[in-house]
This record gives sequence, structure tokens and C-alpha cells, in this order.
Amino acid sequence: MERIPINQHVTFSKLIQGFWRANQWNMTHQQLNRFINQLVERGITTMDHADIYGDYECEIIFGKALALSPKLKEDIQLVTKCGIILPSNKYIFTDAHRYDLSKKHIIASVEQSLKNLNVDHVDNLLIHRPSPLMDPVEITEAIVTLVNDGKIKSFGISNFNEQQYQLLSNQLTKEKLHISVNQLELSPYYVDNINNDMITAMYQQQVKVMAWSPYAGGKLFDSFDDKGQRILTVIKQIANRYGVSPNAVIISWFDKFPHDIMPILGTSKLDRIDQAIEGLSVTITDQEWFDIYTAALGHDIP
Repeated sequence: MERIPINQHVTFSKLIQGFWRANQWNMTHQQLNRFINQLVERGITTMDHADIYGDYECEIIFGKALALSPKLKEDIQLVTKCGIILPSNKYIFTDAHRYDLSKKHIIASVEQSLKNLNVDHVDNLLIHRPSPLMDPVEITEAIVTLVNDGKIKSFGISNFNEQQYQLLSNQLTKEKLHISVNQLELSPYYVDNINNDMITAMYQQQVKVMAWSPYAGGKLFDSFDDKGQRILTVIKQIANRYGVSPNAVIISWFDKFPHDIMPILGTSKLDRIDQAIEGLSVTITDQEWFDIYTAALGHDIP
């Protein structure tokens, strides 16, 4: 599988596995360990996490599975996110819902994630969401500390628009640091980040895009969702031409971008993962890409 350079120290796999529902998979630590190994065997080596996933439990579950194969740490890249506070009885500070992008919280969150994941560093840290109260100087101080301490190898953002990106990027540049990744919602169903030129802006700034919810959270396959059914009809027609699954066509749609967009898979089903991988070997035409895009728009392009 193609490797995507994030910076001089880190490369990601073209497809990324997300673990935001790992607490719902009902796997033993041994079963999850085997699943991670099966992903690596298929070339999917980048694993996406966040501190809050699964009521702050998913990182812990993953870390216990990873501990069963210590050498596996050398074969994978770990991504985690911080900055969102959710109500939970896990910690004293999780008393309500807010964002916390203070230096103290960012550093403490990373240290907790390292403990949870059973590693000494993560390959990429993302600020999970921007905050109206975020101070780019304070965030930069936290990132500089974490980089100098060897706890993160690269840095990125998630759900930032272009103005928010520029605000933080300008401060980081003063410290010779670069935002390497922006994790954005993108699918054949949700194309807002195409229409608002966010994808283009990130390409211009040499920021890689991780696409979350690439299957639109199931909306593409919801028989009661008129928009989803409209798009899926087009996808199925294309799938029939190539003799592949609709899942494969969706991944091929992402692969058509010249921007090295990396979809984040959320399934624990190996057959669906294999369908996604198959999509990387399917090259849809420009017309087929636009047929899907205009189905999402609900009207023709200008």
C-alpha cells in the first residue's frame, strides 16, 4: 500500500484505521491484537485515536492489545487527538462539555494518551477541534515542549477551517514547526470541504488531509435517506462496471484526488476493509468522479 509522507520522520498508510468505536467491538485483548496484526499484514499501519473515544476507554483497550505484541509498535503509526472535554466519571476535569486548548491540558492529555496506549511517543498529535478561546501562542508552547521531549513526531489539526489554520500556522512557523495534517469530514455524501475550497487550501499549504466518516456514517447506505440513495445509485452503477463493491468505488473516489487524501476506516469487519483496499486498485474516470459529486450536490456543476 502506498505510503504518504507526513514529515521527514513520519509516513502514513494510504488507508487509516479508526478506533473510535473499539469499545463496542466486543473483542478480547487477544482478538484486538490479532485484528491489528491483520491490518498491518494488509498494509494499513496508521491507527487513529482520540483521548475521548469510547468514554475515554478506547486508547486503554488498544494499549492492552498492543502490549501483547511489543514489537508491533515498530510497525504502526499512532495518531491521537486532544482538546475536547466530555462529561464522564473517568477524571476530575471531565465535569462538563467544553474545549480546553491550554498548554497544561494539551501536555497532560498527551502524557495520559501515552500511558493509555502503552507507548513512549505518538507519531501525530491533532488538536481535535478549534476553540473560540484558543491562544495560538499557548498551543505552540505546548507543541514545542512535546516535540522537544520526544513525545510527538508530528503535529496536526482536526476540523479547522482556513482562517483557524492560518492563525495557528503563523505562530508555529515562528518556531519552525509545520501543521502536517488536517482531519476533515469528507465523503461522497458530505462535500462541503470541497465546495468551500478547504481541500484546495490544504493542498496549497502542503497539509495532508485525513478524511473522517468516508462512508458518511452509514448515510450512503440508509434506505430512508433520499440523498444517500441518490448517490448510492450512481456508485452502484460504477461498481457494476468494474465488478467491485460500492465500498471500493467510494475509496476510489477519494483516491482520484491529487491531494493524498487518507480515508479513516471505522469498521472492524475484515471483508469491508478488504473492499476498501480493493478500491485503491480501481481507477474511476473523471466523468465517474463528477457523476458521484453532482449526485451529492443534487444539481449539475456550472
